[in-house]
Amino acid sequence: MSRTPIVIGHRGVPGERLEHTRPSYLLAIEQGCDYIEPDVVATRDGVLVVRHENEIGGTTDVAEHPEFADRKVSKFVDGVPITGWFTEDFTLEEIKTLRVRERLPQLRPQNIPLARTEEILTFDEVLTIAEEASVGRDEPIGVYVETKHPTYFARIGLDLNDLLVADLERRRVNHEGAKIIIQSMETGNLRAIRDRTPLTLIQLMDRQGAPFDLVAARDPRTYRKMRKPRELSTIAEYADGIGPNKSQVIRRDERYRLNGPTKLVRNAHDLGLMVHIWTMRNENNFLPTNLRIGTDKAAHGDAMAEYLAFFDAGVDGVFSDFTQTAVRARTLWLARQ
Repeated sequence: MSRTPIVIGHRGVPGERLEHTRPSYLLAIEQGCDYIEPDVVATRDGVLVVRHENEIGGTTDVAEHPEFADRKVSKFVDGVPITGWFTEDFTLEEIKTLRVRERLPQLRPQNIPLARTEEILTFDEVLTIAEEASVGRDEPIGVYVETKHPTYFARIGLDLNDLLVADLERRRVNHEGAKIIIQSMETGNLRAIRDRTPLTLIQLMDRQGAPFDLVAARDPRTYRKMRKPRELSTIAEYADGIGPNKSQVIRRDERYRLNGPTKLVRNAHDLGLMVHIWTMRNENNFLPTNLRIGTDKAAHGDAMAEYLAFFDAGVDGVFSDFTQTAVRARTLWLARQ
């Protein structure tokens, strides 16, 4: 396992820029991340675009476009009813007419004025951002891509694995040694892509619920069960690591304070699996209660202490909304070793 934890710019630096935008990724790179992370969904004409979800009403100005008023619909995505505008109902040309806005305005009001300044990126454009930023560096900038809702997209004729592999092949980065990691909350698509790529695969795991492909197949396994050694050994058959919700690595007590590490990191490492946790954020709203400063949910608390606790717990990497804080915490932690 790596002795120096990696820092993943989670959607760039969404604590300071609009998530999944060019300025956000460039700032993450400037601040010292090892990887930038795009979430990918598909357009109607089969192009991977970078959005947190396929529903884009909450992150773009699509509602202000009268020409797209009739695209607002209700759907079930992974069994959940959602009303809005969906990437799969737009062509790439139409998607490119939209502009991005802040997803969490109550917690990140500093990003509100940035609305309507950036367009939606394609996955290909994110690869280019990383490639161009790697020129002249000893270590290239990596891309850590998550395919969102793969079962849902496959059912409507848009196989995210096919689209992803096609992009990787076209860019000649689907090979051993390329600094690209593929992650998913589901299991079946990771299994299916294993024989199609030598790239690192990471099985994401939430603190509750279950992978939707397992739910759809009436498989009773949950994310909670997937933390057990037997299920971890199954994951090790097709993936190179796990990406657990951070609360799976360090428990929180009844007062929502950090409460000591679980056995997950040790059990994963025993099987040769890396552990990359998500998501580290500076705002009080996301911190354990004992690390919050003041009562304002949007104010920043003692995030450094949380990073240090997780580095001490042995994680191999962190997804962070604030790259600069993550890099500083890693530097401090390494100096203490």
